[in-house]
Amino acid sequence: MQKIIKIRSNDEAAAIYGNLDRNVRQAEKDFHVRLIAKNDRLKIIGDKKDVEGAYDHFMRMKDNYRKGERNVERPAASDAKGTPPLRAEVPSKGAIHFFHRGKVVQAKSENQLAYLKAIQSKDIVISIGPAGTGKTYLAMAAAVEALKKKYVGRIILTRPAVEAGESLGFLPGDLAAKVNPYLRPLYDALYDMLEYEEVARYTERGAIEIAPIAYMRGRTLNDSFVILDEAQNCTHSQMKMFLTRMGQTSKVVITGDITQVDLPAGKKSGLIEIRQILSDIPDIQFIYLNETDVVRHPLVQEIIKAYEKHERRKAATES
Repeated sequence: MQKIIKIRSNDEAAAIYGNLDRNVRQAEKDFHVRLIAKNDRLKIIGDKKDVEGAYDHFMRMKDNYRKGERNVERPAASDAKGTPPLRAEVPSKGAIHFFHRGKVVQAKSENQLAYLKAIQSKDIVISIGPAGTGKTYLAMAAAVEALKKKYVGRIILTRPAVEAGESLGFLPGDLAAKVNPYLRPLYDALYDMLEYEEVARYTERGAIEIAPIAYMRGRTLNDSFVILDEAQNCTHSQMKMFLTRMGQTSKVVITGDITQVDLPAGKKSGLIEIRQILSDIPDIQFIYLNETDVVRHPLVQEIIKAYEKHERRKAATES
C-alpha cells in the first residue's frame, strides 16, 4: 500500500522533513515504512496499518505547522513501544531549502550542507568531488534562487568546451552545434529548476547565459551568479582568466572532479593547481565532497570506491 502527502511550500517541507530529512528517516524506523521525500510530495510505502500510522503522523505535523507552530510535535509512533516523541526542526541558520517547480532542493548530507552554507557566506566557493555528489545541481539551485529573489541580475553558466584533447575545429557543424554537447548538462540542470518558457524568457533578456569558458575572456562579470562546471578540464591560463573576471556584487562557484581530468598529456589542470595557489585566501572556501555524498543510484557509491581502490593499488605498484 502507498499514500502520498502533498507539501505546498519550501518552509513547510523544511519543518516537516527536518534538517537533512531527519524526521523522515526517524519515521521510517518508527513506523516500519519506506518514505520517499521527493519534489513536493512525501510518498509512504508499506503495509496498510503501518502506512496509515505514518500518514496520520505526518498529517498531524502538517496541520500543526499550518496553525503556525514553529516546532511541530507529534505523538509517539506506538505508545506500546515507548517511542519518544519527535520534533520537526526548522533548519539551522545557513541551511538552504529551495522550492523549484514543486521540487524541494536541499542538502542530503553534512558535506552538502557545508557546501550550501559556504555559498551563502563566501563570494568564491570551490567544490571538489566525484560524480553524483550534487556539486553542480546544488549550485544551480542556489543560482536560480538568487536570480528569482533579485540578489543578482543574471546567472552565467560556463564550462570548458574542449575535452579529451579534442579540438572544436574538427567537430561537425557551426560553433553553436560544436559547443552544445559540452553545455548540455548545464541546460539539463537548469530545465530541472525552471520551466522551458522561463529559461527562454531569461535567456532572451540576458538574465541567463550559458557559454564555453573561452567566451569569458575580456569580460567583467558584475552583479552575477557565475558557475564554472567541469573545472578540472580548465588549463592554468583558463582558470586564471576566469577568476579575474569577477566583478562587483558577484558570486562564483567552481565545481569539478580532479579524478576525471581529460586534458591532453602535459597540460596541468587549473583546478588542481588552485588548491595550492588560493589556499591562503580566507574569503575563498574549498568544499570537498566524497562518495558518502553521492545522491544518484546507490551503486554509484560502490563504483567510486572500487575505482579509488584500483587507483591506490595501481599507484602502489608503480612506486
